[in-house]
Amino acid sequence: MRIAIPRETEAGEPRVAGTPDTVKRLMALGADLVVEPGAGLASGIIDADYEAVGASVSADAVKGADVVLKVRRPSAAELKSYKAGAVVLATMDPYGNEAALAVMAQAGIAAFAMELMPRITRAQVMDVLSSQANLAGYRAVIDGAGEFGRALPMMMTAAGTVPAAKIFVMGAGVAGLQAIATARRLGAVVTATDVRPAAKEQVESLGAKFVAVMDDEFKQAETAAGYAKPMSAEYQAKQAALVAEHIAKQDIVITTALIPGRAAPRLVTAAMAASMKAGSVLVDLAVERGGNVEGARIGETVVTANGAKIVGHANVPGRLAATSSALYARNLFAFLEVMIDKASKSLVVPWEDELVKATLLTRDGAVVHPNFQSVAPSPPAAPATEAAAVDTAPAKPKAAPKKSTKA
Repeated sequence: MRIAIPRETEAGEPRVAGTPDTVKRLMALGADLVVEPGAGLASGIIDADYEAVGASVSADAVKGADVVLKVRRPSAAELKSYKAGAVVLATMDPYGNEAALAVMAQAGIAAFAMELMPRITRAQVMDVLSSQANLAGYRAVIDGAGEFGRALPMMMTAAGTVPAAKIFVMGAGVAGLQAIATARRLGAVVTATDVRPAAKEQVESLGAKFVAVMDDEFKQAETAAGYAKPMSAEYQAKQAALVAEHIAKQDIVITTALIPGRAAPRLVTAAMAASMKAGSVLVDLAVERGGNVEGARIGETVVTANGAKIVGHANVPGRLAATSSALYARNLFAFLEVMIDKASKSLVVPWEDELVKATLLTRDGAVVHPNFQSVAPSPPAAPATEAAAVDTAPAKPKAAPKKSTKA
């Protein structure tokens, strides 16, 4: 059983899919680990660190590999080196990328999208969206504080009192709750909003004030899985009026709202941003999906006419590459462990397992996931790639775990 960890080829991706810790654990399960030279360098892991735990380092790491562990979906060029039938685990970003799915299907790989992992108790340790969004929420506050030209906590000095900064977090999922907790630790006065009723208690438990129009529609604005539902135009108008008034008084606004499979909802209009004070900051964690903030641009910090800054960093988890790689690698290990028979120390994929069925995109030359089966098997010249989205799903699973079935 050969497992490969290649170097990421997408520009701006510093993370790696395996660490010396997870490599050591996989080798204990009977795997031969091969790492591409320089794969972990941007995450602070040198080749010698992998070799020290028994892994091999080779430019031909993926050649003949039974399993390939990646951060991003493999490109058409990468797939040429993969053997047919190889199991590939990565964040695949399948929504809107039908061409890329067709390319993977034609390559004959068994592609698993880690971001489609069910939100159940059994799979918590495999939940890449939560592990990465948690770090994104933390980093958003740090980035916002770095752009803000003032201190965050209240300070009483001989020269006078410095007031605490006001931070407003929009979206109280995994990323939002971590942003709230981080902002509170740094001494800011924190408020937050979300369309899910359950978020109110979570926000208040962290010491922040909840801001929302709490009518009947709000009380029913959550799916059984704990995701936010799209709201009516009438509710959106009422909420926008409340938020517009609140935003004008804030120093830092952090937006994290996403709905799986959809473009990011627009939460902050240009008029709202224009109402903020000079020097205030908006950090848009959804910029890669169209953005929550009007005027946000991927990879740029835009200064508005009134002097506010709109921060649109791409791949925010990657801005903490060492930590995000460590957590992501553990997510992958936990999932791959389900596919390894400990007695024979071989790869035995339980195709009927609920986790496998929920995440499997392609197999035996076809797109097999029910959400994407309309994808044609014949691909165009090259696939498109996009950065993985920041997740804002609930911090705790909403559904009870089901019994798994192994083939």
